[in-house]
Amino acid sequence: MFSNKIILASSSPRRKELLAGLGFDFDIIPSNVEEVYPKKIALEKVPEYLAELKANALLENHKEAIIISADTVVILENEILGKPTDAEEAKKILKKLSGKKHKVITGVCIIANGEKHAFSDKTDVYFKELSDKEIHFYVQQYQPMDKAGAYGVQEWIGYVAVEKIVGSFYNVMGLPINKVYSILTQYIR
Repeated sequence: MFSNKIILASSSPRRKELLAGLGFDFDIIPSNVEEVYPKKIALEKVPEYLAELKANALLENHKEAIIISADTVVILENEILGKPTDAEEAKKILKKLSGKKHKVITGVCIIANGEKHAFSDKTDVYFKELSDKEIHFYVQQYQPMDKAGAYGVQEWIGYVAVEKIVGSFYNVMGLPINKVYSILTQYIR
């Protein structure tokens, strides 16, 4: 379908699953850049900034490829809740999210044929009040240390905690796949 090779610049199993769901062949080459952003940048712009940073890191060695990169953040009360470093931090993050609405923003950067498409997608997620027992169970059983906000919406916690989602479910998983598909179709030969 594509004249150029597609590269997913992410080691996320969820992004791999979502992109594979489109039926395209692609390679996975994580960019492995340090995810640092300017302190004065608006929080909602952070994921798009980081996605561009990741795509640009691969561009030099893969100029002919279609590069897809993404970064997801969870924002609660003007604070980015990143990936927890251990189980205790995961529990603290989930306790903060308990009973509240938070925003999940995924920034995406697609570079193809010298053109750069960078955008963000926002989804509001409403969590029910979680008990300490539920939080402990989830953290012990699902090990959410590799997930922004310490949870995967497609896992047990999504079944029991998410009361409502306003926006794309797949954005919360880590890739607004419908928007990615719309851009990729411009390059189908």
